[in-house]
Amino acid sequence: MKISNLKKELSGIDELRFYLPDGQLIPLHFHITEVGVITKNFIDCGGTVREEKVVSLQLWEAVDYHHRLKADKLLDIITKAESVFGMEDLDVEVEYQAGTIGKFGLEYKDGHFSLTNKKTACLALENCGNPLVTTALKIVETAKGCCTPDSGCC
Repeated sequence: MKISNLKKELSGIDELRFYLPDGQLIPLHFHITEVGVITKNFIDCGGTVREEKVVSLQLWEAVDYHHRLKADKLLDIITKAESVFGMEDLDVEVEYQAGTIGKFGLEYKDGHFSLTNKKTACLALENCGNPLVTTALKIVETAKGCCTPDSGCC
């Protein structure tokens, strides 16, 4: 979900509900302790220099059981963060304590927000060196008709 989509959904609701990927409701007394932009600069295993940016929301569960964050208050916090950080329309990532700090994607459906599982992946599959990945790429190339008789992929 992009930050623009989050803001649109927030403007149409009153009560905030977040669900974990397993369907469990995050207790309603959660806090949003951070709204920010995280920039990650890195080199993938193929040697390509990359940069990723996300808007990060940190959900935190405290013991103040009567606390309830309203959608308009979260929208105000996001608006302030946008003016301070000059945010682009980036993907939203949610941090939530789940054994350790978990990082989740975010989607909106059926009147509530759902945290979605994120997965790791090799970003340089063609340079990976993993024989299973190389074979899978050759199969995909063959299926696309990109394989020639002398390419060694058949």
